[in-house]
Amino acid sequence: MAGGQGSRLRPLTLTRPKPMVEVLGRPVIDFVKDAMQDASIDTIVVTTGYRGEQLEQHVESWNTLSNPIDAWVNQESTPMGTAGSVRLLAEHLTETFVVGSGDSVASFDIGALLSAHRQSGAKVTMALWEVEDPTEFGIVGLSADHNGTLDGQLREGYICRFKEKPTAAEAFSNVINAGLYIIEPEVLALVPEGEKFDFSKQLFPLVLEKGWPMYAKTIDGVWFDVGHPSELIRAQHTLITQRQSLPFPLPKGTFEGKSFVAESAVVNGTLEGTVVSAQSVVGSGSHLQDVLVMSECSIGENCMLQNTVLGQGVSIGSGSVLNNVILGDGTALEPNSSFGNCRIPAPE
Repeated sequence: MAGGQGSRLRPLTLTRPKPMVEVLGRPVIDFVKDAMQDASIDTIVVTTGYRGEQLEQHVESWNTLSNPIDAWVNQESTPMGTAGSVRLLAEHLTETFVVGSGDSVASFDIGALLSAHRQSGAKVTMALWEVEDPTEFGIVGLSADHNGTLDGQLREGYICRFKEKPTAAEAFSNVINAGLYIIEPEVLALVPEGEKFDFSKQLFPLVLEKGWPMYAKTIDGVWFDVGHPSELIRAQHTLITQRQSLPFPLPKGTFEGKSFVAESAVVNGTLEGTVVSAQSVVGSGSHLQDVLVMSECSIGENCMLQNTVLGQGVSIGSGSVLNNVILGDGTALEPNSSFGNCRIPAPE
């Protein structure tokens, strides 16, 4: 699923769909694509909406990799919701299929989830992620048996309850929907044809209501909902720290402590917790702390950047100071610019 607009990531998503936002020099959709390939999934369909032409071009490149996959794009004419967009593909989904979110950094063992699905006899199996604060997410309650009693300590079992963004007092568990599902074709038949329909808010509660078994398993690996620019920074920190154990290839370049410099980038300043993507330049005397620099950016001399995300092709004049700033693709700042706590250009 890759049809969302990513409004909370503007201005980065003014010129690209959310799944094409880069983390560690890779579009986020590539992380879940790799996890699917590792599980021997042989066909991937990407459902698109907003700026789908960019995704179509990118998905075509998957077919020419050294490890190619049969991949194609289905463009929505109007937004159909998460389940509605998949319902458009019903004629192709005649056996067990996997649905993933193309706009989160997700890499884990999907093969283990498929095994759990088959052993449980469930109609739907959901990947879960454990969080410290569940109040910002949709939480999932599990029981040891189908139609059993809720046990908030379980990390794997049959789904018996959902709750969207609970208060601290309402939170009956701290495992959340990680946006990856294994589904049997008969479940898709519950989605009304031609109607906007959502998996978590409409379809899954309907499956529970019908008494069909739903299973869930908490995953180990990497998962980030990159819905906010701060999550991009947090994701790159984790990927750099865990790089020795990551189950996917890393871009060519050098790691300097908690920073990464792409092979074709040139850095003459100092970095802390920063990623500098391909064909970018950082001038001498500049200091970057917790910064994500996407490809083809130019940062002048003696700049100070902190907690900042630069879209593709950004140019920053020498002597500039930025703190907690998001710059959209192609933004150019004059020398000695100073900005804090803002987005340029400002989202409407």
